[in-house]
Amino acid sequence: MDFNSSNSGSGGGDHTQGSEDKTCLLPESSASDLNKLGAAPCRRANYCTNGMRYKLLQEGDIQVCVIRHPRTFLSKILTSKFLRRWEPHHLTLAHNSLASATPAGYMENAISYSAIEDVQLLSWENAPKYCLQLTIPGGTVLLQAANSYLRDQWFHSLQWKKKIYKYKKVLSNPSRWEVVLKEIRTLVDMALFSPLQDDSIHQAPLEIVSKLLSENLKLTTQEHENIIVEIAPLLENNHPPPDLCEFFCKHCRERPRSMVVIEVFTPVVQRILKHNMDFGKCPRLRLFTQEYILALNELNAGMEVVKKFIHSMHGPTGQCPHPRVLPNLVAVCLAAIYSCYEEFINSRDNSPSLKEIRNGCQQQCDRKPNMPLRLLHSSPGLVSQEVNSDARMKTIIVNSTEIHVELGRSNMVNQKLKGSTSSSSTSTSTCTHSSSSSSSSNSDSEPSLIDCLLVSPTCSTMVIELSSQAERVLGCYVEILKMLSDYDDWRPALASLLQPIPFPKEALAHVKFTKELKYVIQRFAEDPRQEVHSCLLSVRAGKDGWFQLYSPGGVACDDDGELFASMVRVCNNVHILMGSCYKTKKFLLSLAENKLGPCMLLALRGNQTMVEILCLMLEYNIIDNNDTQLQIISTLESTDVGKKMYEQLCDRQRELKELQRKGGPTRLTLPSKSTDADLARLLSSGSFGNLENLSLAFTNVTSACAEQLIKLPSLKQLNLWSTQFGDAGLRVLSEHLTSLQVLNLCETPVTDAGLLALSSMRSLCSLNMNSTKLSADTYEDLKTKLPNLKEVDVRYTEAW
Repeated sequence: MDFNSSNSGSGGGDHTQGSEDKTCLLPESSASDLNKLGAAPCRRANYCTNGMRYKLLQEGDIQVCVIRHPRTFLSKILTSKFLRRWEPHHLTLAHNSLASATPAGYMENAISYSAIEDVQLLSWENAPKYCLQLTIPGGTVLLQAANSYLRDQWFHSLQWKKKIYKYKKVLSNPSRWEVVLKEIRTLVDMALFSPLQDDSIHQAPLEIVSKLLSENLKLTTQEHENIIVEIAPLLENNHPPPDLCEFFCKHCRERPRSMVVIEVFTPVVQRILKHNMDFGKCPRLRLFTQEYILALNELNAGMEVVKKFIHSMHGPTGQCPHPRVLPNLVAVCLAAIYSCYEEFINSRDNSPSLKEIRNGCQQQCDRKPNMPLRLLHSSPGLVSQEVNSDARMKTIIVNSTEIHVELGRSNMVNQKLKGSTSSSSTSTSTCTHSSSSSSSSNSDSEPSLIDCLLVSPTCSTMVIELSSQAERVLGCYVEILKMLSDYDDWRPALASLLQPIPFPKEALAHVKFTKELKYVIQRFAEDPRQEVHSCLLSVRAGKDGWFQLYSPGGVACDDDGELFASMVRVCNNVHILMGSCYKTKKFLLSLAENKLGPCMLLALRGNQTMVEILCLMLEYNIIDNNDTQLQIISTLESTDVGKKMYEQLCDRQRELKELQRKGGPTRLTLPSKSTDADLARLLSSGSFGNLENLSLAFTNVTSACAEQLIKLPSLKQLNLWSTQFGDAGLRVLSEHLTSLQVLNLCETPVTDAGLLALSSMRSLCSLNMNSTKLSADTYEDLKTKLPNLKEVDVRYTEAW
């Protein structure tokens, strides 16, 4: 049957433009071969040059009349147009037949698409309006629609269903692949130029070809490429089906240097990365993207080609216009990195592999036995020997298929500094204090690899050796993470995606991986934006973050604390004075509990950031133990920069004592338009130990003045009406002025982020949040957590 005749109605638009679009991804030779194999532009789509488009019908109401072919004079009279009877039916266009919802009368039996010889519009004179004719053996079926648009919609839908049914039959039993290739080309052209607009129009041919490929696995490489080239135009605007993704993955693995990978797969992968919303619903799309990137890495230029591809996905401007590209790329990278350690993970926890998940999990009895984790327990005898003498390096090798785990024994023992009477030991031994020593309480259960690293004082290194192929995959995708971190607009979202540390424990124990990933963490640490470097901290309490992993004593630390200092130093570069995370008590307490040793060691070596950290710990009374305080003071006085900062701290402490000395006014109001500097100058002029009521209303103070406000020990009432005091200042006040009773924040730029911090100020009795960005949820949370709150003003807010 000629699918391009005037009666078929297939096609639409400018065919010349369509041909150019189709062959733009192919070499010139392929394009010329395509034209030789039967392209006939002059026969295309005469019916739909008017540009009308229709939705594919699945069901609908229509009038039906069946006329049997007359054989006698009497039958001719009975079938004349004057005696015809029309029946209303609700017809359904199923996959293989045309059926009625009420099988009776003319439509008692469904009409198979294979029985329909032709579908055409009635064109003879005096024909009923809006009719189309279905020719079947022994008669004709007439369908009459309500208007011309519905008639044409039924016409094209029936044509499409009939042809798709035919191609499913033809391509289900292929005989000669030359004929199959020609049929695929015709099928693709039919889909490209159909006037029907529906997702299934392009998806149905792809599913037919996908089924064809899955049932014929012994195709040659050339036949593979020919089929891929033929279906390429359909892939430009449609995701490939799962089976077709498997076929593409196989081609990328077997022929990574094929031109098909570059010229056909590139736009397909670009569309997946730009428009895919969830790889969980179709994991084979992610697998295809993963194999495609690995194929690019196999080219002569290697990572340069991958880098150009990543740049093309980002775009030439400073802002990527496609918000889904970065999450999809990160998802691909995480899955690829996980696959490098998959065999080892499965042997450890007996969980199904990604391949098993795709193909259906194997039976429990067929899985590999657990890895003997008992080898990872440290021997008490070895520990005692290493503590008492200089023990030699000992190793334990755990073999698991392609992976070898080497645990190095070290002679460094953890020590607790805070509250310890033996804290006067050297800073070098103190440096080994680990943030996760508290996890050693559960000694009865089998530990994970990282738990063994963090808990056991004898396990300082873990070396994982992967196969050569896994090394290539790991190197490629870690490099991609590095590339992603180089884009300024992507860095905040990338930091947020990586903040929960979404890597397997084996990866974090792999020296090569953590060493390569260090570049990404360094980029986060160097970024001055708070939403970036704040992601280095843990995502929730009780869970380690990148800050802990890359600090001295952490699993991933391979230096003497340079990266650790860089992660803290970035806070010092933030222009909002009190927005620095390390100037909060909570952060300083965490450092004092877990990282005091590394901080003292770096300060001893002259690191200015660590010197400032130690000074702040002393200033905010973070350290309770006198011996530890004396050791910090000795550390500060051992360097010039430390001695200078400690002297400045002593001066500030003397000024603070003078400020807090009893005396002075109990109420104070600053003139309007006063600034932070004016407030600091005023408070440094005398004693304000009795100041209970301070009004800064209608002044120009900002969050920076919080550093002065927290020095007022008797402050009970604070008025910040119509100032620029923001969230950063509120967080500082909530940590230091816990006895504040009255707070006026009317018409200030505070938001939920800062207002939530007020939940720690249990003494608040009166709170004015009029005309702020308070939300209803935050308001309910504050009412729950502030039991003494009696007067609240939330007018002109969302909670009002």
